Parts: sequence; C-alpha cells; structure tokens
Amino acid sequence: MSTPMRGADLLVQSLADAGTDVIFALSGNQIMPIFDACLTAGIRIVHTRHEAAAVFMAEAYAQVTGKIGVALVTAGGGLANTAGALFSASESETPVLLLSGDSPVGQDGRGAFQEMDQTAITAPLTRLSLRPMSVDRLEADLGRALTAATADRPGPVHMALPVDILTADAQPVGASSGVAPHKMAEDTLARITSAISKADRPLIVLGPALNDTRAPGLAQALRNAVDAPVVAMESPRGLNDPSLGGLREVFGASDLIVVIGKRVDFTLGFGTGDAQWICIQPDAPELDRARRNLGDRLVLSAQADAYGMAQALIGAPVALPKRQAWCDSALQKLSTEPAAPATDAAGKITSAGLCAAVQEALSNHPDSIAICDGGEFGQWAQALLRAGRRIINGPSGAIGAGIAYGIGARAARPDARIVALMGDGTAGFHLPEFETAAREDLPFVAVIGNDRRWNAEHQIQLRDYGQDRLTGCDLSGARYDLAAAGLGAHGEYVTRLEDLVPALERAFASGKPACVNVEITGLPAPAAH
Repeated sequence: MSTPMRGADLLVQSLADAGTDVIFALSGNQIMPIFDACLTAGIRIVHTRHEAAAVFMAEAYAQVTGKIGVALVTAGGGLANTAGALFSASESETPVLLLSGDSPVGQDGRGAFQEMDQTAITAPLTRLSLRPMSVDRLEADLGRALTAATADRPGPVHMALPVDILTADAQPVGASSGVAPHKMAEDTLARITSAISKADRPLIVLGPALNDTRAPGLAQALRNAVDAPVVAMESPRGLNDPSLGGLREVFGASDLIVVIGKRVDFTLGFGTGDAQWICIQPDAPELDRARRNLGDRLVLSAQADAYGMAQALIGAPVALPKRQAWCDSALQKLSTEPAAPATDAAGKITSAGLCAAVQEALSNHPDSIAICDGGEFGQWAQALLRAGRRIINGPSGAIGAGIAYGIGARAARPDARIVALMGDGTAGFHLPEFETAAREDLPFVAVIGNDRRWNAEHQIQLRDYGQDRLTGCDLSGARYDLAAAGLGAHGEYVTRLEDLVPALERAFASGKPACVNVEITGLPAPAAH
C-alpha cells in the first residue's frame, strides 16, 4: 500500500523536478513536514543557525550555479529575520525562493500561533509573494513563484506555506507554465545598433545579473561585437567603485551610454551629464525611472529581457567605426587599480598587503571564488582581488553575509578554492555559521581584516566631525580565530606580513572551514580614479 502524498511531498517533489538539490534551512514547527519530505525526495538540507544566513547562502548558491537558490524558514520571527537578506537578494537581482511555514488556513483570524500577514512583510522585498490557500493551488503557485524569480528582472520570491496545506492529502495536477520574456518591436534592435555605430565614444553598462560570475564571457563578447567598452555594475559605490578604476572619467567622456538591465539610479548619478542614453529594461517601472532621471537625453528605450538583448547585440550586424583609441583609453582607465604599500610605517599590515597575499593564494587555482563583503576593507578586496568567480555584498550596501556566502558557494562548487574577505565588524553578524560549515562539511577560508573598529563609520566621523568627535565605532581585539576554532573551524591569527601566506596555506590545507584573523591598520577605502 503506497503512502498517501501530502502537500509537503508534492511541494518538495515539484522542487526536485525543477532542479533543486539543496535547501538552506532553519527548522521550526510548521516546516517539519517539508524536512520529512526532503528525505524521500533526496534533497539535501543545510541546517543553519540563523534565518538570514539561510537566505544569504541561497543567494550565493544561485549566483554560482545559475539556478534558483532555495531557503526554508519557520513562521513568526523566523520569517521576520529574513527581511535584510531578502533586500540584498532583491538589489543584487538574484533568483531566490524563500519558503516559510505559516499558521493554518483553517485558523485564519482566530489568533493562531504565529499568525501574521507574511506576504505584506515580504511583498516590498520580492518579485512575488503569495500564500496558497488550498493544497490544490500548491503546484500552480510554486510554478508562478519560480517563473517570477527568473522572468523579467530576476530576484527573490516568497511562498508562505500554511501547515494544514502541507499536511493535507494532495494529488499532482501540474504546475503553471512560465511566461515568455518581453520582445522588442522588430525595428528596435536595428535602431539601437545604428545609434551605437554612429557614436564616437559609446559605453555599454550591464546590470548586476549580467556580471562575469553569472553571465561568463558575456561582457567580453559584447565588447568585441560592438567595439565599445562594457562594464557590469554591482556595487553601491556606483561610479566611485574602485574595482572599476576610472569609471567616472569614462562615464563623463562618453557621448552615448547604453544601459542593459542596469537601473538608472543613484549608482549612475541619476544619469547626470551630457551624454545621450539608450535604456533597455525588462520591467516598465525602471523605464519610467529612466525617463524621470534622463528627460530628453533618453533617445531610445525598450522593454526587453536584458540577457536576450545583450545576446541580440552580439549577433547583430553592426557597421563599426574605428574606435580603437577610445576603447584602449577606456579599458586602461577601467583597469586601474588602487596602489598602497603592504605595511604602514609601523610595520602593520595594510588592506592592500593582505589582499596581495590572498591573491597569491588564489593565483594557481583557476576554479576559485572570491567573496568580498562591504565596508572599508571590503572595498579594498573588491578592487584588488581577481578570481574565477566573485560574489560581493551588492547594490544594497548591506554587510554581514560573507560567512554565509562562503557556505553557499561551497555547496555550489565542492572543488573550488573559496575565500571570503570581511572586516571585523562584518564578521560578527553570522560568526556562529562556522559551526554550520563544520557540521555540514562545507569548508572555505574566511579572512578577517581586523582594524578593531567599524571603520566606514569611523572614517565618516573623522571626515565630517573631526578627531575629537569620534564615538561608538571602536571594537575590541577579539580573537575571532579562537571563537571559530571553538565552533569546529581551523583558526589562524596573524600580525606580521611574512606570516600571512603560510597561514593562508595552512588554512586551505586544513580541509576545514577556517578563520584567518589578520590585524591590519585601519585605512579609508580606496578612492576611485
């Protein structure tokens, strides 16, 4: 006699059929049927220590694999704890499916345990937020959610799952079909290519979903096809992103700026300047934003899938003028890196010196992933590290995800050399996840640039208020390496530059999650050129 199928079984089997093989989760009352169903379906559960960490892990997993990352949390405070991470995934345009337990539909309005309007909380942070009201809706609503996570502008989606829906008897009925991406009018591509071919100094700007990690080779292929510099922007520092060198200068010198999936917002100075613009966006609200910011300098706009548009430009015949001098000049400016000594006058390791040592540890490993969190030290890491793949804290500007990103990246790439760089402030957000990494056998190396302060805010106070108005930003000389070791990781503590590379190699060789705690001098983030 076969075991009856529950809503939880139907949901999990549908996820497996869609390609899900791992779920990042934190357990709770209402989602135990899903845990049980994952055993039958063979889906791995990576059991975390905080709900936000589960979403961050799913975000990193999605960016590395190109699949939808799945996070699973319980109701009430569990769901509420995910808000900051959802915002990060939304701004980085990463497809994440957040599943949350929920109080029973049959007890709606009666004051059930952890009854709350979950979709009202998550709707502003997601591409779609829904709550199936019957088990018969489960497959169709999951299909809608998976489509919304990847259609148009990718991003997180949320399904609140009432526990009585998960335990109800279920029968497969088939998921809803996806929607086709928006297609442009037939003459639009020709108009865009004509405008690019006539420009003297065009610049192509891609959104974060089209960066080299998530769309490998796309920017280079587009650059070759249209004979114009191409950049993918994913930092909240925008035109001041030190990893893009002299982007502001290139931006100011361009006579035509073509944005493909990149929002025209604060990161682009709200479109300031004299250049003409072409804007291709997958969603109408972003076209409206571009019109508000650009006015009559927006000479052409189109609603279309960003990746598809980039591919169309690569394949379109373009009459290319001779722009070699412009391209060479722009590339030289964009590739300019900040320079600084490896140690300060007192012999203390600088951010640049630390990053150079990490780069040496990555240099002979083409299958490498560099994770760079935010803050002053994180900006140095973003500007100086080169790896096969990169994950940063993204346009949200939020910090604290580095350790969770490391775990998600390891689940995605079991054989890669993975390093996550973060400041000591950042490290404190999710330090207990070292226990998750050790327990789940998901090793990576976390490198903490420890300047004993919240340095970004310290630098703001120093600049805006003066030396005698510094307050509330100091941190202690806490031994994060020892704390990580107590959670099952390998720990290293480094105060001298000559000890750094050997410590990094020991950390990688340990086969464990590792924490390399490096005392550095606290310097401002590098300035863009």
